[in-house]
Order: sequence, then C-alpha cells, then structure tokens
Amino acid sequence: MKVIYPGSFDPLTYGHIDIIERCSEQFELITVAVLINNAKVGLFTTQERLDLIRETTKHLKNVRVDSFRGLLIDYAKKIDTNIIIKGLRAVSDFEYEMQMALANKKLYPKLETFFMVSNMKYSFLSSSIVKEVSILGGDVSGFVPKVVEDSLKVKIKGGL
Repeated sequence: MKVIYPGSFDPLTYGHIDIIERCSEQFELITVAVLINNAKVGLFTTQERLDLIRETTKHLKNVRVDSFRGLLIDYAKKIDTNIIIKGLRAVSDFEYEMQMALANKKLYPKLETFFMVSNMKYSFLSSSIVKEVSILGGDVSGFVPKVVEDSLKVKIKGGL
C-alpha cells in the first residue's frame, strides 16, 4: 500500500520524522511530499527541504521524497495512491485536518485520510516553534536532527 505524507516541512522536525518512521513500518511506500506554495515564503527553499528530508530519512528504504504544487488530490492521482497520512498534535489540528480531509474526499471520493496521533513527546512541536526558538537564539537540538539544526544556524546567521 502506497501513502502520501504531505506538508511544508519548513523545517522538518522530530515530530515529522516520528510519523515517517511509524508509517514506514505500516506501509509499503511512503511519499513525503513537500507542498510548493507560491503564496508563502518559506525559510528553506523547496530544494533545501527535499534535501533535508532525504538526508534524515535515508535509513528508511521505503521512503520517497518529492514535491508538488496545486491540489493534493491531483498529486495523489499522479502517483497512483488514494491514502493520505496526516499527523495530529492537538484538537486544533484535528479540526483543520478534518475539514481538509472532507474537502479532499468530496473532490476525489476514492481518497482516504488516515490520522496519526503524534508521539506525546512531540505533541507541542511545530515548525513554527522551531523557527521562532532558533531565530531568538535558543537551542533546538531536541526538536530537530543535527543536519536541520546546522542548516537553521546557517540561514539565521545569513540573515534569513
């Protein structure tokens, strides 16, 4: 069974990695799909995010890393899957993700969204928190892998 784990991953956190690793134990192939959103300016370029995800998931042989723009349903059809994985940290995540899942289901009835509850130790963690702590000079080593931490330092030192 093939699944898509979509997101911005700007930057990738241990919470994301936890979901990816747990999915790798349950599914034949996981495509970690970075959304290209021209309306948002990310801290990392799409290519940088792809590279960071590839580097941190290289130990998982059934993980593929890709990017897409436009509707997730169109991307799902393109790669011939009908299962989306979404991680949930809190009730507020569920409300938003349920709306998205229902909209996607309306647009593509064969599409199913599977929700995975975040590991408790990462339930507070978001890319936004990582960026803010990093920009303010805090230690993010417990939030992201070393390669991501180093990349954050370079970005911030360079003036974002």
